[in-house]
Amino acid sequence: MSRPVARVEDLRVEAGGRALVDGVSFTVLPGRCTALVGPSGSGKSTTGLALLGEYPAGARVSGTVAVEGRAGYVPQNPAAALHPARRAGALLTDIARLQGGSRAERAGRIRAALRAAQLTDPDQVLRRYPHQLSGGQQQRAVLAQALLSGAPVVVADEPTTGQDALTRQRVVAELRAVLDRGVAVVLLSHDLDVVREMADDIVVLRDGRALEAGPAAQVLSAPRHPLTAELLSAAVPAHGGGASESRGRDGDAPPVLRVEGVTAWHGHRRTGTVLHDVSLTLGTGRCLAVVGRSGSGKTTLARCLAGLHRRWSGRVLLDGEPLPRSVRDRGREQLAAVQYVFQDARASFDEHRPVLNQVTRTAVRLHGAHPQAARAEALSTLAAVGLDAGTAARPPGGLSGGELQRAALARALLARPAVLLCDEITSGLDPVNRREICTLLADLAAGSGKGAVTGGGTSVVMVTHDLSVASALADRIAVVDEGRVVESGRTREVLSNPGHPFTRQLLEAMPPFAGAARGPTA
Repeated sequence: MSRPVARVEDLRVEAGGRALVDGVSFTVLPGRCTALVGPSGSGKSTTGLALLGEYPAGARVSGTVAVEGRAGYVPQNPAAALHPARRAGALLTDIARLQGGSRAERAGRIRAALRAAQLTDPDQVLRRYPHQLSGGQQQRAVLAQALLSGAPVVVADEPTTGQDALTRQRVVAELRAVLDRGVAVVLLSHDLDVVREMADDIVVLRDGRALEAGPAAQVLSAPRHPLTAELLSAAVPAHGGGASESRGRDGDAPPVLRVEGVTAWHGHRRTGTVLHDVSLTLGTGRCLAVVGRSGSGKTTLARCLAGLHRRWSGRVLLDGEPLPRSVRDRGREQLAAVQYVFQDARASFDEHRPVLNQVTRTAVRLHGAHPQAARAEALSTLAAVGLDAGTAARPPGGLSGGELQRAALARALLARPAVLLCDEITSGLDPVNRREICTLLADLAAGSGKGAVTGGGTSVVMVTHDLSVASALADRIAVVDEGRVVESGRTREVLSNPGHPFTRQLLEAMPPFAGAARGPTA
């Protein structure tokens, strides 16, 4: 039997008076993938970071963590591994220098690592700053860092989060190639499709404890614990798309948002154009899904609509009135009307203030609510998205990535927006929580929200790589490739009878066991 490259025995990590990890044990062998799965906040990231010798500030740690050499790391939040003021190639250059060689040899290794991480234009990525890269491009740049370091084990924290089906296939292929080279992979993932494809061994976590562990084939085919069975059986309910006729929503709705000829660029317009003449319409109380591969311009489009990206031309109209290009020039009513939920939820919170306070501030700032009433509304809205008061009272560092995504959604909902821009907000959630958030968003658009999350026909623009989510939620879909809308129409029609080759590629790349979720619904 091969000598383990990493070993965790009875690991306990306690911080802030609670156990983040409680008695977890597993062994990592060369060339094998060990997947840690479980709901948001179950302890996956804390356990993964322990392999790098990193723990929360002030944590009490017991047990054994042993790693042969150093571990590479691909974080859930890739921006955390990329300096905002340095170009994407800067850290790669630093890593290459540690390995020696001439400047030409170092440059060759860097480009090889970027290509191995499925970045087909290394020179362009090396020149860009992190904010000029899509979430998927950031993840692949960080994967290149891990590959370049030559680590014997790579901890991959949600490496396919925010990736389209085609890119996910390539990331899985590259991680498999890493395994083939004898490098071990510890995969922390909500994406059970990827776990099915990659894992040799699985550890299921909840509340910091390992509920069950064993060979992947055994855990996936005959789960012993009810939570494992629930995670495996959870599917996104088909509220939208093909179901729109049954809800009486098959007719045209009056437009709340109209996008006319939007062209956007980074740097110089002549060389850095990322969107080309995009025109879209969003009906009142409807959901529009914008899908496409990572780097296609989806997030840039959403940022233009929110006023967060200023280098664009064209018009965006809200209820027939043009919106100022920059968020700085929008009035309070316009700010409340168009709300953005970031893919990188952690970067959107002040790390030093409790999450509850930051969510509450939205109702005070945009609606002039009394602080006490705003706090009560915030608690109710947070509960509606699955966060209790104790969790919300912590600073952002005390919440998992999935928990922060739900908090960011609650914060946006407190503005009572007419248009909600959701940028990959389900990508960091486990299957059960993803299903619940999709139900909530569907109810919002249908005007049937309950409690603090009121209805009224909130319109949703869902930027997503996940065609099953698009099929479940969206009345209409726009497929974006290389900054252009290559196909658009009713979701049922586009997904059941795609007219563009790229749309067909996306559908064909979806895992076969997800087919029922993405196909036409009755």
